[in-house]
Amino acid sequence: MYVHGLGATSAPYYAEVAAHPALPRRRSLLIDLLGFGISDRPQDFSYTLEAHADALAEALRKAGVAGAAVIAHSMGGAVAIVAAARHPGLVADLILVDANLDPYPVTPPRPGTSGIAAYGEEEFVSGGWKEVRDRVGPHWWSTMRLADLRGLHRTAVSLAQGTTPTMRELLIGLTAIPRAFLFPEGDEPDGAGELRAAGVRVLGIPESGHNIMLDNPEAFARTLATLLPS
Repeated sequence: MYVHGLGATSAPYYAEVAAHPALPRRRSLLIDLLGFGISDRPQDFSYTLEAHADALAEALRKAGVAGAAVIAHSMGGAVAIVAAARHPGLVADLILVDANLDPYPVTPPRPGTSGIAAYGEEEFVSGGWKEVRDRVGPHWWSTMRLADLRGLHRTAVSLAQGTTPTMRELLIGLTAIPRAFLFPEGDEPDGAGELRAAGVRVLGIPESGHNIMLDNPEAFARTLATLLPS
């Protein structure tokens, strides 16, 4: 199962990799979280990381899946960690792609970043989203524009706040399942030594940035092939 990041949708990010001949032939689910891509946009949904994790778990159950290999990018990685912790048995392998592991302070938006959590919800919905559109550029906006504005904002705020325990602490505690953290080579994540000591495989992917699966799909797919059960 593949899970996208904030303001993204799974098919454009993962379709090429999911069909790569190096990967085992198995059922692949490209999931759009609620409020994103082509999924529903319930107005009474909280859009917290925990709520997304529970919805993700329910989607797996409805699809008749248990013991899934989950590949999750950025914010989606945070959701996947929470899902694995809250729903034991549903996730059998967890592969995080430059995922968010820690809460972060809400600061004035910087060029190239979304800065969504720096807005109040009504401020964002009434016009702040236009500033985000202009800041993130056409590539990211091509999928972000599909997101429900309130869902996008609430998810961003929850991601900034993080979870209790933190996503990092939850990941370290998931000792019963194989875990990996993929990052752009040359930009090792904070606390990489602690992750490795906890049994998490921390692997750099060459010639890539944050969107590893788009920047170097060949290396990404071949790395997945070494991590996924055959």
